[in-house]
Amino acid sequence: LSVSYFEKALYELADEDVTAEKIQVLADDVERNIQGGLGPRPLLSVPHIISDEASCYYHAYVLAEMCVHQTRAFILERDGYIVDNPSVGPTLTNAYWKYGNERNFLDLVHELTGRELSGEAWVSELEKGTEQLLQEELEDYAKAIEETKNKASSESKEEEEEPDLNMTIRFVDGDVLISDSSKGGVLKACKEFESYVLTKISD
Repeated sequence: LSVSYFEKALYELADEDVTAEKIQVLADDVERNIQGGLGPRPLLSVPHIISDEASCYYHAYVLAEMCVHQTRAFILERDGYIVDNPSVGPTLTNAYWKYGNERNFLDLVHELTGRELSGEAWVSELEKGTEQLLQEELEDYAKAIEETKNKASSESKEEEEEPDLNMTIRFVDGDVLISDSSKGGVLKACKEFESYVLTKISD
């Protein structure tokens, strides 16, 4: 955001005000106003600002970030989850990617989410306190683990055909032999490995 605000203010300067001293003061003022103080990386060290072919790139970055949060919020509202959601790929492909540059970006966002592009979803994330954010992440993580276990349990009940790979597969973790397909088959070895991983990530 700081780069975008600085570029806007810079291009609005009168010609007689475009001096090294005034540009430095302007950059410092933008950092204080947007970031709350001077940052560890000065604004004028950002190469986009001093490279004519990259000027205003950061405005596009901000628009893209707004789009990401608005699209995530839409999918979460529609489906309830994003990770391992098989509808996410087709949704993004059909709504955004397949058009390339032939459609207006703002129109695509509006058509998918039903809203004009705004910073509302992004700001709502930024407004969350650390404790609230950690709690939500922990709840989402626990939910994902439980769903993975349920899926694994459901799939284990389905009848599967043992593949004939004409080979032996061993799953190892360092020096630990987790499973060996020569002792019960490939599917049994895979299930033992899956159980091992689920136990590890739930600890």
